[in-house]
Amino acid sequence: MTLPGGVVERPLGRGRLLGYGVGSIGTGVFSAVPGLLLLYYLTDMLGVPAAVAGVVLVAPKIWDVLLNPLVGAASDREAVRTGRRTRLLAIGAAALPVTFALMFAVPGGVPGGVPGALWSGVAFLLAATAFACFQVPYVALPAEMAGTQSARTRIMSWRVVCLTVGILVAGGLAPAVVDLAGGGRGGYAVMGVVIGVLMAAALVAATLGTRWVPSRPGPRPLGPVAAFRLARGNRPFFVLLAAFVTQALAVAVMLAGAPYVASYRLGDYGLTSVMFVCLVGPSMLAVPGWAWLARRHGTVRCYLAASAGFCAVAVALIPAIAVGSAGGGLVVTLALTALAGVCYAALQLLPLSLLPDTVHADAARTGQAQSGAFTGLWTAGETAGLALGPGLFALVLTLSGFVSAPTGSPVAQEPVALTGLLLGFTALPALLMLISLPFVARYGRLAKEPA
Repeated sequence: MTLPGGVVERPLGRGRLLGYGVGSIGTGVFSAVPGLLLLYYLTDMLGVPAAVAGVVLVAPKIWDVLLNPLVGAASDREAVRTGRRTRLLAIGAAALPVTFALMFAVPGGVPGGVPGALWSGVAFLLAATAFACFQVPYVALPAEMAGTQSARTRIMSWRVVCLTVGILVAGGLAPAVVDLAGGGRGGYAVMGVVIGVLMAAALVAATLGTRWVPSRPGPRPLGPVAAFRLARGNRPFFVLLAAFVTQALAVAVMLAGAPYVASYRLGDYGLTSVMFVCLVGPSMLAVPGWAWLARRHGTVRCYLAASAGFCAVAVALIPAIAVGSAGGGLVVTLALTALAGVCYAALQLLPLSLLPDTVHADAARTGQAQSGAFTGLWTAGETAGLALGPGLFALVLTLSGFVSAPTGSPVAQEPVALTGLLLGFTALPALLMLISLPFVARYGRLAKEPA
Protein backbone atom coordinates (compact mmCIF):
# COMPACT_ATOMS: atom_id res chain seq x y z
CA MET A 1 0.00 0.00 0.00
CA THR A 2 1.15 3.54 -0.77
CA LEU A 3 0.94 6.10 2.02
CA PRO A 4 0.31 9.83 1.52
CA GLY A 5 3.26 11.46 -0.18
CA GLY A 6 3.91 8.46 -2.43
CA VAL A 7 5.68 6.42 0.25
CA VAL A 8 5.34 2.64 -0.12
CA GLU A 9 4.19 0.99 3.11
CA ARG A 10 6.72 -1.39 4.62
CA PRO A 11 5.86 -4.58 6.53
CA LEU A 12 5.64 -4.14 10.30
CA GLY A 13 7.44 -6.89 12.16
CA ARG A 14 7.63 -7.12 15.91
CA GLY A 15 11.05 -5.47 15.94
CA ARG A 16 9.73 -2.35 14.26
CA LEU A 17 6.59 -2.29 16.38
CA LEU A 18 8.68 -2.54 19.55
CA GLY A 19 11.17 0.00 18.21
CA TYR A 20 8.34 2.50 17.97
CA GLY A 21 6.37 1.50 21.04
CA VAL A 22 9.29 1.59 23.48
CA GLY A 23 9.36 5.39 23.26
CA SER A 24 6.05 5.46 25.11
CA ILE A 25 7.75 4.07 28.19
CA GLY A 26 9.65 7.35 28.40
CA THR A 27 6.72 9.57 27.47
CA GLY A 28 4.45 7.68 29.87
CA VAL A 29 6.85 8.32 32.73
CA PHE A 30 7.01 12.04 32.02
CA SER A 31 3.27 12.36 31.52
CA ALA A 32 2.50 10.60 34.80
CA VAL A 33 5.19 11.47 37.35
CA PRO A 34 4.71 15.27 37.47
CA GLY A 35 0.95 14.84 37.68
CA LEU A 36 1.27 12.18 40.35
CA LEU A 37 4.13 13.44 42.53
CA LEU A 38 5.16 17.01 41.71
CA LEU A 39 2.18 18.71 43.36
CA TYR A 40 2.64 16.59 46.50
CA TYR A 41 6.41 17.27 46.42
CA LEU A 42 5.79 21.01 46.31
CA THR A 43 3.11 21.17 49.02
CA ASP A 44 4.31 18.48 51.45
CA MET A 45 8.11 18.50 50.92
CA LEU A 46 8.83 22.16 50.17
CA GLY A 47 5.88 23.71 51.98
CA VAL A 48 4.66 25.57 48.89
CA PRO A 49 1.07 26.87 49.25
CA ALA A 50 -1.34 24.89 47.10
CA ALA A 51 -2.27 27.92 44.96
CA VAL A 52 1.40 28.66 44.17
CA ALA A 53 2.08 24.98 43.49
CA GLY A 54 -0.82 24.93 41.04
CA VAL A 55 0.70 27.84 39.13
CA VAL A 56 4.06 26.05 39.01
CA LEU A 57 2.43 23.01 37.43
CA VAL A 58 0.25 24.90 34.95
CA ALA A 59 2.59 27.65 33.69
CA PRO A 60 5.15 25.37 31.93
CA LYS A 61 2.33 23.48 30.27
CA ILE A 62 0.77 26.68 28.95
CA TRP A 63 4.11 27.34 27.28
CA ASP A 64 4.01 23.80 25.89
CA VAL A 65 0.54 24.38 24.43
CA LEU A 66 1.93 27.33 22.49
CA LEU A 67 5.12 25.49 21.55
CA ASN A 68 3.72 22.18 20.29
CA PRO A 69 2.12 23.51 17.07
CA LEU A 70 5.41 25.25 16.26
CA VAL A 71 7.30 22.00 16.82
CA GLY A 72 4.77 20.20 14.62
CA ALA A 73 5.35 22.61 11.75
CA ALA A 74 9.12 22.36 12.25
CA SER A 75 8.86 18.57 12.20
CA ASP A 76 6.97 18.69 8.89
CA ARG A 77 9.57 21.04 7.40
CA GLU A 78 12.34 18.70 8.47
CA ALA A 79 10.47 15.74 6.99
CA VAL A 80 10.09 17.54 3.64
CA ARG A 81 13.78 18.44 3.67
CA THR A 82 15.31 15.16 4.94
CA GLY A 83 12.59 12.51 4.69
CA ARG A 84 12.88 11.78 8.42
CA ARG A 85 11.78 13.20 11.78
CA THR A 86 14.83 11.93 13.67
CA ARG A 87 16.59 15.18 14.59
CA LEU A 88 13.85 16.52 16.87
CA LEU A 89 13.37 13.08 18.41
CA ALA A 90 17.07 12.98 19.30
CA ILE A 91 17.02 16.47 20.83
CA GLY A 92 14.10 15.57 23.07
CA ALA A 93 15.59 12.20 24.03
CA ALA A 94 18.83 13.87 25.17
CA ALA A 95 17.36 16.81 27.09
CA LEU A 96 14.22 15.43 28.74
CA PRO A 97 15.80 13.00 31.26
CA VAL A 98 18.21 15.66 32.57
CA THR A 99 15.59 18.36 33.03
CA PHE A 100 13.21 15.83 34.58
CA ALA A 101 15.76 14.97 37.27
CA LEU A 102 16.29 18.66 38.02
CA MET A 103 12.59 19.11 38.79
CA PHE A 104 13.00 17.04 41.96
CA ALA A 105 16.54 18.14 42.82
CA VAL A 106 16.03 21.44 44.63
CA PRO A 107 19.46 22.00 46.28
CA GLY A 108 19.70 21.97 50.04
CA GLY A 109 20.77 25.63 50.03
CA VAL A 110 17.53 26.64 48.32
CA PRO A 111 14.78 27.05 50.94
CA GLY A 112 11.29 25.69 50.50
CA GLY A 113 8.36 27.89 49.69
CA VAL A 114 8.58 30.23 46.72
CA PRO A 115 12.36 29.80 46.01
CA GLY A 116 11.97 26.03 45.80
CA ALA A 117 8.87 26.46 43.67
CA LEU A 118 10.83 28.64 41.24
CA TRP A 119 13.57 26.02 40.89
CA SER A 120 11.10 23.22 40.16
CA GLY A 121 9.04 25.49 37.90
CA VAL A 122 11.98 26.49 35.70
CA ALA A 123 13.14 22.88 35.45
CA PHE A 124 9.60 21.83 34.56
CA LEU A 125 9.47 24.49 31.84
CA LEU A 126 12.70 23.17 30.29
CA ALA A 127 11.48 19.59 30.58
CA ALA A 128 8.18 20.48 28.90
CA THR A 129 10.11 22.02 26.01
CA ALA A 130 12.24 18.90 25.60
CA PHE A 131 9.14 16.71 25.81
CA ALA A 132 7.51 18.63 22.96
CA CYS A 133 10.57 18.07 20.77
CA PHE A 134 10.19 14.31 21.19
CA GLN A 135 6.45 13.81 21.57
CA VAL A 136 5.19 15.80 18.57
CA PRO A 137 7.17 13.97 15.84
CA TYR A 138 6.73 10.70 17.74
CA VAL A 139 2.92 10.89 17.58
CA ALA A 140 3.15 11.78 13.86
CA LEU A 141 4.97 8.56 12.95
CA PRO A 142 2.07 6.01 12.94
CA ALA A 143 0.31 7.82 10.09
CA GLU A 144 3.52 7.33 8.09
CA MET A 145 4.13 3.74 9.21
CA ALA A 146 0.81 2.23 8.05
CA GLY A 147 -2.04 3.03 5.68
CA THR A 148 -4.88 0.96 7.15
CA GLN A 149 -6.79 1.34 10.41
CA SER A 150 -6.17 -2.29 11.39
CA ALA A 151 -2.42 -1.83 10.99
CA ARG A 152 -2.48 1.43 12.92
CA THR A 153 -4.51 -0.19 15.70
CA ARG A 154 -1.78 -2.84 15.88
CA ILE A 155 0.87 -0.11 16.16
CA MET A 156 -1.13 1.63 18.86
CA SER A 157 -1.63 -1.62 20.76
CA TRP A 158 2.14 -1.95 21.09
CA ARG A 159 2.44 1.70 21.98
CA VAL A 160 -0.26 1.58 24.66
CA VAL A 161 1.27 -1.52 26.25
CA CYS A 162 4.63 0.27 26.41
CA LEU A 163 2.90 3.42 27.64
CA THR A 164 1.33 1.34 30.39
CA VAL A 165 4.76 0.03 31.37
CA GLY A 166 5.98 3.62 31.59
CA ILE A 167 3.04 4.66 33.72
CA LEU A 168 3.60 1.63 35.96
CA VAL A 169 7.20 2.74 36.37
CA ALA A 170 5.97 6.22 37.25
CA GLY A 171 3.25 5.20 39.67
CA GLY A 172 4.71 2.00 41.06
CA LEU A 173 8.46 2.50 41.06
CA ALA A 174 8.86 6.25 41.56
CA PRO A 175 7.13 6.49 44.97
CA ALA A 176 8.90 3.29 46.06
CA VAL A 177 12.29 4.76 45.16
CA VAL A 178 11.46 7.85 47.20
CA ASP A 179 10.77 5.66 50.22
CA LEU A 180 13.84 3.44 49.70
CA ALA A 181 16.04 6.53 49.43
CA GLY A 182 14.88 7.74 52.83
CA GLY A 183 12.00 10.00 51.80
CA GLY A 184 12.05 13.77 52.07
CA ARG A 185 13.78 16.05 49.58
CA GLY A 186 16.74 13.69 49.29
CA GLY A 187 14.52 10.75 48.43
CA TYR A 188 12.81 12.71 45.67
CA ALA A 189 16.18 13.78 44.25
CA VAL A 190 17.33 10.15 44.02
CA MET A 191 14.04 9.20 42.40
CA GLY A 192 14.51 11.90 39.73
CA VAL A 193 17.90 10.50 38.74
CA VAL A 194 16.81 6.85 38.72
CA ILE A 195 13.65 7.47 36.72
CA GLY A 196 15.56 9.85 34.41
CA VAL A 197 18.03 7.11 33.49
CA LEU A 198 15.20 4.70 32.67
CA MET A 199 13.49 7.39 30.63
CA ALA A 200 16.67 8.11 28.66
CA ALA A 201 17.06 4.44 27.71
CA ALA A 202 13.52 4.26 26.32
CA LEU A 203 13.66 7.55 24.39
CA VAL A 204 17.03 6.82 22.80
CA ALA A 205 15.90 3.32 21.82
CA ALA A 206 12.82 4.72 20.07
CA THR A 207 14.85 7.40 18.28
CA LEU A 208 17.16 4.75 16.88
CA GLY A 209 14.36 2.24 16.29
CA THR A 210 12.28 4.55 14.06
CA ARG A 211 15.00 5.87 11.75
CA TRP A 212 13.59 3.61 9.01
CA VAL A 213 10.23 5.43 8.90
CA PRO A 214 9.99 7.53 5.70
CA SER A 215 8.26 10.88 6.17
CA ARG A 216 7.01 12.69 3.08
CA PRO A 217 4.35 15.19 4.16
CA GLY A 218 4.92 17.37 1.06
CA PRO A 219 4.55 18.58 -1.47
CA ARG A 220 5.91 21.69 0.25
CA PRO A 221 6.78 22.70 3.81
CA LEU A 222 4.24 24.90 5.56
CA GLY A 223 4.71 27.42 8.32
CA PRO A 224 2.64 27.08 11.52
CA VAL A 225 0.04 29.66 10.45
CA ALA A 226 -0.47 28.05 7.04
CA ALA A 227 -0.56 24.59 8.61
CA PHE A 228 -3.28 25.68 11.04
CA ARG A 229 -5.33 27.25 8.25
CA LEU A 230 -5.08 23.98 6.37
CA ALA A 231 -6.01 21.92 9.44
CA ARG A 232 -8.97 23.94 10.68
CA GLY A 233 -11.30 22.54 8.01
CA ASN A 234 -10.87 19.04 9.48
CA ARG A 235 -13.94 18.89 11.75
CA PRO A 236 -13.55 15.21 12.74
CA PHE A 237 -10.04 15.94 14.02
CA PHE A 238 -11.12 18.80 16.26
CA VAL A 239 -14.13 16.92 17.66
CA LEU A 240 -11.92 13.92 18.45
CA LEU A 241 -9.37 16.28 19.99
CA ALA A 242 -12.03 17.84 22.23
CA ALA A 243 -13.02 14.40 23.54
CA PHE A 244 -9.42 13.36 24.14
CA VAL A 245 -8.41 16.58 25.90
CA THR A 246 -11.43 16.52 28.22
CA GLN A 247 -10.63 12.94 29.15
CA ALA A 248 -6.93 13.71 29.62
CA LEU A 249 -7.98 16.44 32.03
CA ALA A 250 -10.17 13.98 33.97
CA VAL A 251 -7.36 11.43 34.27
CA ALA A 252 -4.85 14.14 35.24
CA VAL A 253 -7.11 15.35 38.06
CA MET A 254 -7.35 11.80 39.37
CA LEU A 255 -3.58 11.28 39.15
CA ALA A 256 -2.91 14.47 41.08
CA GLY A 257 -5.35 13.44 43.79
CA ALA A 258 -4.04 9.91 44.32
CA PRO A 259 -1.29 10.74 46.87
CA TYR A 260 -3.71 12.89 48.85
CA VAL A 261 -6.39 10.18 48.95
CA ALA A 262 -3.78 7.59 49.98
CA SER A 263 -2.35 9.82 52.73
CA TYR A 264 -5.41 11.59 54.12
CA ARG A 265 -8.35 9.25 53.39
CA LEU A 266 -6.74 5.79 53.41
CA GLY A 267 -4.07 6.63 55.98
CA ASP A 268 -0.94 5.48 54.13
CA TYR A 269 1.04 7.39 51.50
CA GLY A 270 2.55 4.07 50.41
CA LEU A 271 -0.84 3.09 49.00
CA THR A 272 -0.18 5.60 46.18
CA SER A 273 1.92 2.95 44.44
CA VAL A 274 -0.67 0.23 45.09
CA MET A 275 -3.50 2.35 43.70
CA PHE A 276 -1.44 3.21 40.65
CA VAL A 277 -0.57 -0.41 39.94
CA CYS A 278 -4.24 -1.35 40.32
CA LEU A 279 -5.17 1.33 37.78
CA VAL A 280 -2.47 0.68 35.19
CA GLY A 281 -1.82 -3.07 35.53
CA PRO A 282 -5.25 -4.14 34.23
CA SER A 283 -4.91 -1.51 31.53
CA MET A 284 -1.97 -3.35 29.99
CA LEU A 285 -3.84 -6.65 30.02
CA ALA A 286 -7.00 -5.09 28.58
CA VAL A 287 -5.40 -3.59 25.44
CA PRO A 288 -5.68 -6.76 23.25
CA GLY A 289 -9.29 -7.19 24.34
CA TRP A 290 -10.24 -3.64 23.40
CA ALA A 291 -8.46 -4.03 20.04
CA TRP A 292 -10.53 -7.17 19.35
CA LEU A 293 -13.76 -5.48 20.45
CA ALA A 294 -13.02 -2.47 18.25
CA ARG A 295 -12.61 -4.69 15.20
CA ARG A 296 -15.83 -6.55 15.99
CA HIS A 297 -18.14 -3.77 17.18
CA GLY A 298 -16.56 -0.54 15.92
CA THR A 299 -13.95 1.74 17.43
CA VAL A 300 -16.32 4.58 18.28
CA ARG A 301 -18.85 2.33 20.02
CA CYS A 302 -16.11 0.86 22.19
CA TYR A 303 -14.73 4.32 22.88
CA LEU A 304 -18.14 5.48 24.10
CA ALA A 305 -18.57 2.41 26.29
CA ALA A 306 -15.16 2.83 27.91
CA SER A 307 -15.74 6.54 28.56
CA ALA A 308 -19.10 5.89 30.21
CA GLY A 309 -17.61 3.03 32.21
CA PHE A 310 -14.80 5.20 33.58
CA CYS A 311 -17.37 7.81 34.61
CA ALA A 312 -19.46 5.22 36.47
CA VAL A 313 -16.44 3.80 38.29
CA ALA A 314 -15.32 7.26 39.41
CA VAL A 315 -18.73 7.85 40.98
CA ALA A 316 -18.68 4.43 42.66
CA LEU A 317 -15.34 5.28 44.27
CA ILE A 318 -16.92 8.03 46.41
CA PRO A 319 -18.57 5.78 49.03
CA ALA A 320 -15.72 3.24 48.89
CA ILE A 321 -13.05 5.81 49.75
CA ALA A 322 -15.31 7.52 52.29
CA VAL A 323 -15.34 4.30 54.32
CA GLY A 324 -11.54 4.49 54.50
CA SER A 325 -9.18 1.57 55.06
CA ALA A 326 -11.54 -0.07 57.54
CA GLY A 327 -14.64 -2.12 56.86
CA GLY A 328 -13.48 -3.42 53.49
CA GLY A 329 -13.34 0.06 52.00
CA LEU A 330 -9.73 -0.37 50.90
CA VAL A 331 -10.42 -3.64 49.10
CA VAL A 332 -13.41 -2.15 47.28
CA THR A 333 -11.40 0.97 46.42
CA LEU A 334 -8.59 -1.07 44.87
CA ALA A 335 -11.04 -3.30 42.97
CA LEU A 336 -12.84 -0.30 41.51
CA THR A 337 -9.50 1.27 40.63
CA ALA A 338 -8.61 -1.88 38.69
CA LEU A 339 -11.94 -1.67 36.85
CA ALA A 340 -11.16 1.94 35.97
CA GLY A 341 -7.86 0.66 34.57
CA VAL A 342 -9.72 -1.58 32.12
CA CYS A 343 -11.60 1.48 30.82
CA TYR A 344 -8.42 3.57 30.86
CA ALA A 345 -6.81 1.16 28.37
CA ALA A 346 -9.47 2.03 25.80
CA LEU A 347 -9.14 5.76 26.48
CA GLN A 348 -5.49 5.47 25.47
CA LEU A 349 -5.78 3.01 22.58
CA LEU A 350 -8.91 4.02 20.69
CA PRO A 351 -8.54 7.80 20.17
CA LEU A 352 -4.91 7.32 19.12
CA SER A 353 -6.07 4.66 16.64
CA LEU A 354 -8.60 7.12 15.20
CA LEU A 355 -6.17 10.06 14.99
CA PRO A 356 -4.29 8.85 11.87
CA ASP A 357 -7.65 8.39 10.12
CA THR A 358 -8.25 12.13 10.42
CA VAL A 359 -4.76 12.82 9.02
CA HIS A 360 -5.28 10.55 6.01
CA ALA A 361 -8.76 11.94 5.36
CA ASP A 362 -7.38 15.45 5.41
CA ALA A 363 -4.62 14.48 2.97
CA ALA A 364 -7.31 13.35 0.55
CA ARG A 365 -9.16 16.64 1.10
CA THR A 366 -6.19 19.00 0.74
CA GLY A 367 -3.42 17.02 -0.95
CA GLN A 368 -1.11 18.01 1.93
CA ALA A 369 -0.35 15.22 4.42
CA GLN A 370 0.90 17.37 7.29
CA SER A 371 1.08 14.80 10.08
CA GLY A 372 3.25 17.04 12.23
CA ALA A 373 0.78 19.92 12.04
CA PHE A 374 -2.03 17.76 13.38
CA THR A 375 0.04 16.01 16.02
CA GLY A 376 1.37 19.38 17.15
CA LEU A 377 -2.20 20.49 17.81
CA TRP A 378 -3.06 17.11 19.33
CA THR A 379 -0.14 17.08 21.77
CA ALA A 380 -0.81 20.73 22.61
CA GLY A 381 -4.32 19.77 23.63
CA GLU A 382 -3.14 16.72 25.55
CA THR A 383 -0.53 18.82 27.29
CA ALA A 384 -3.15 21.38 28.26
CA GLY A 385 -5.33 18.67 29.77
CA LEU A 386 -2.47 17.07 31.70
CA ALA A 387 -1.33 20.48 32.92
CA LEU A 388 -4.69 21.79 33.99
CA GLY A 389 -5.49 18.58 35.87
CA PRO A 390 -3.06 19.14 38.77
CA GLY A 391 -3.85 22.86 38.70
CA LEU A 392 -7.58 22.11 38.91
CA PHE A 393 -7.01 19.71 41.80
CA ALA A 394 -4.83 22.34 43.50
CA LEU A 395 -7.75 24.76 43.14
CA VAL A 396 -10.02 22.22 44.85
CA LEU A 397 -7.49 21.94 47.68
CA THR A 398 -7.32 25.71 48.01
CA LEU A 399 -11.09 26.19 48.05
CA SER A 400 -11.59 23.43 50.58
CA GLY A 401 -8.99 24.85 52.98
CA PHE A 402 -6.21 22.28 52.61
CA VAL A 403 -3.16 23.15 54.76
CA SER A 404 0.31 22.66 53.21
CA ALA A 405 3.31 21.89 55.42
CA PRO A 406 7.06 21.32 54.78
CA THR A 407 7.02 17.78 56.06
CA GLY A 408 6.80 14.25 54.72
CA SER A 409 4.08 13.34 57.20
CA PRO A 410 0.42 14.28 56.69
CA VAL A 411 -0.86 17.06 58.92
CA ALA A 412 -4.32 17.21 60.42
CA GLN A 413 -6.87 18.54 57.92
CA GLU A 414 -10.33 19.95 58.52
CA PRO A 415 -13.30 17.75 57.48
CA VAL A 416 -14.17 20.11 54.63
CA ALA A 417 -10.64 19.69 53.21
CA LEU A 418 -10.95 15.90 53.42
CA THR A 419 -14.30 16.06 51.62
CA GLY A 420 -12.85 18.39 49.00
CA LEU A 421 -9.93 16.13 48.10
CA LEU A 422 -12.27 13.12 47.96
CA LEU A 423 -14.67 14.82 45.53
CA GLY A 424 -11.77 16.23 43.56
CA PHE A 425 -10.47 12.69 43.06
CA THR A 426 -13.83 11.16 42.12
CA ALA A 427 -16.76 13.44 41.27
CA LEU A 428 -14.75 15.97 39.27
CA PRO A 429 -13.17 13.37 36.91
CA ALA A 430 -16.59 11.74 36.52
CA LEU A 431 -18.12 15.07 35.48
CA LEU A 432 -15.35 15.72 32.96
CA MET A 433 -15.72 12.24 31.49
CA LEU A 434 -19.47 12.83 31.16
CA ILE A 435 -18.79 16.07 29.28
CA SER A 436 -16.60 14.16 26.79
CA LEU A 437 -19.33 11.73 25.71
CA PRO A 438 -21.14 14.06 23.24
CA PHE A 439 -17.81 14.76 21.50
CA VAL A 440 -17.16 11.04 21.01
CA ALA A 441 -20.67 10.54 19.63
CA ARG A 442 -20.26 13.55 17.34
CA TYR A 443 -17.01 12.16 15.95
CA GLY A 444 -18.78 8.91 15.11
CA ARG A 445 -21.39 10.81 13.09
CA LEU A 446 -18.79 12.91 11.26
CA ALA A 447 -16.66 9.86 10.48
CA LYS A 448 -19.82 7.92 9.52
CA GLU A 449 -18.99 5.16 12.00
CA PRO A 450 -21.86 3.89 14.19
CA ALA A 451 -21.73 5.39 17.67
